[in-house]
Amino acid sequence: MKQIKLGITGGIGSGKSVVSHLLQLMGVPVYISDTETKQLMLTDATIRSGLIALLGEEVYHNQTLNKPLLASYLFGSPEHARQVNAIIHPRVKEDFRYWAEAHATSPIVAIESAILYEAGFAPEVDRVLMVYAPEELRIARAVQRDTSTREQIEKRVRAQMNDEEKRAKADFCIVNDGETALIPQLLQLISLLTKNNVLPLSTEIKR
Repeated sequence: MKQIKLGITGGIGSGKSVVSHLLQLMGVPVYISDTETKQLMLTDATIRSGLIALLGEEVYHNQTLNKPLLASYLFGSPEHARQVNAIIHPRVKEDFRYWAEAHATSPIVAIESAILYEAGFAPEVDRVLMVYAPEELRIARAVQRDTSTREQIEKRVRAQMNDEEKRAKADFCIVNDGETALIPQLLQLISLLTKNNVLPLSTEIKR
């Protein structure tokens, strides 16, 4: 039986982490790309040498990443972001592949990424789950969680792919509006994925 790889995405404050945690409790291993990327940026020799070649030795201080320098360059222009992503994203994709192989006994594995489509991770998975919440609620959650200003959060929201576009691309949608129960939706998702495991992977299921 083929292992199903599920991509989990959604906008800032949508509740991707909550959904990922619940799936883990249900026995689905989840690769948290944000966490793993931060670790790879410290430990992966290819990323390290690439960033040093791009930004100079000062991008690392001892074993610590110079985050202000990297962020300043990354957000300086779309071309800067493209250069940095070209160094990091291929290594994250490769790391996810190795991780999925290490979990070969799991019928379903998942990768959580806010920029699943933007980073080109979608081809790495068989199905995509969109975690959806109204924008106003997402902004309020992110302001409280990150202790950021509304203006800062709105800027981050605008920098990402529109949620409606992500929702249209995704195979499944989980609504996390604070009123709709998550667990029944996730149980239905697992049931659909399990049943679909015996069908051609080209078969699309939309909520």
